[in-house]
Amino acid sequence: MGRSGQTITDETGVASIAAGAPVPGLVLVFSKETPLLRAEPLPPKKEGLEIGRASFAGKPLDDDRISGTHARVAFDGEAWTVEDLGSRNGTHVNGEPIASKVSSTSAGVLRVGRSLFLMVRDVRPYIAGVVQRRGEALLGPATIAIWTEIERAGRHGDVLLVSGESGVGKELAARAFHDASPRASGPFVAVNCAAIPEGLAERLLFGAKRGAYSGATDAEGYVQAADGGTLFLDEVADLDAPVQAKLLRAIEAKEVIPLGASHARKVDLRVCSAAHDLRSEVKRGRFRADLYFRIGRPEVRVPPLRDRREELPWLVAAELVRTSSALSANASFIEACLLRPWPGNVRELLSEVRRIGTATSALGRTSIGASDLGPDVGLAFEAEKPQDPDRAAIELALEEHKGNVSRAARSLGVHRNQLRRWLAKNAREP
Repeated sequence: MGRSGQTITDETGVASIAAGAPVPGLVLVFSKETPLLRAEPLPPKKEGLEIGRASFAGKPLDDDRISGTHARVAFDGEAWTVEDLGSRNGTHVNGEPIASKVSSTSAGVLRVGRSLFLMVRDVRPYIAGVVQRRGEALLGPATIAIWTEIERAGRHGDVLLVSGESGVGKELAARAFHDASPRASGPFVAVNCAAIPEGLAERLLFGAKRGAYSGATDAEGYVQAADGGTLFLDEVADLDAPVQAKLLRAIEAKEVIPLGASHARKVDLRVCSAAHDLRSEVKRGRFRADLYFRIGRPEVRVPPLRDRREELPWLVAAELVRTSSALSANASFIEACLLRPWPGNVRELLSEVRRIGTATSALGRTSIGASDLGPDVGLAFEAEKPQDPDRAAIELALEEHKGNVSRAARSLGVHRNQLRRWLAKNAREP
């Protein structure tokens, strides 16, 4: 895949398009079991762009299942039209074969032969035609720009907030922030705040002195462990309010007082935080505004996988190589993946590819196809919306557990954060 920062796909050779209105076009993302990234704008003429073996984006299409004149794609500003030009192997739009011509208002996935194209309303971001590996991250055009912002923040600042859905790669972004900083040789300490049991966050973050409580021994916290490096606080919104206050002081004063200690210890660290939408948590009163003002800028948002589909073939190929160098994916598998929303984003995709790759290798096969993809994988869950427990049940649970939200939540069969939301909704915060 190349060294860090190395370009791993070629340039298209197509001249850059000047800034202005969006330019519709096609992006070639996969051909003959190989991920690619080439883009070509649709001509302004109504007849659209003709696809054949001779040339796409200035280079031949090395796919023997593509006819000399295979298909034509046009866009009139409202709808896409795809026409098969009498090809030998047919044309598919969004996984379905077309008889002769089909129109759709939504941009989709086009398959001709063993090659896959994305129909996009603005082809300009893809014209440079590059995918890069930086560290452990594979970056397409959208995320290359984001990583540039992250690295700039790492070189010149001491905090960064990374926003985005679960599974988009927020920890990779945090590592990029750390690696770009002058403290790259220092420790990188990652903390999943959502996984810290209630009541233990202060001890785990800030440490403790012997005798601070029954059975306590001298213990270093995550903040002290990150001294001279970077502290990554994933799901930072799940920290309790008292811990948030102490964290703000540690960042502002650059010192921390362990539980049971009488003297502060100096710490010098950078803080990278991650959340789905931290500003919304401030509005709900679940996160301190003063701490948000300290750690919430600059902010970068990592887009979901469905908004950077051009990266998907590269991610699949890289994960298959990690599983077995003999494995590859065919066009039907990549097509099926491109057509799914992947609510779990990159994490979900790679987990499924890893599972399929392991099973395929065990069977002695070397190629995976659409039939290997589970029917529900990459699709949104259709679970019923949980019903709020009635007020009496909540009050009884809190009374039985002496106001302990975590224990009350467990007795009700819900997560503690869900119970907190219900309490806030009913204005009954304990």
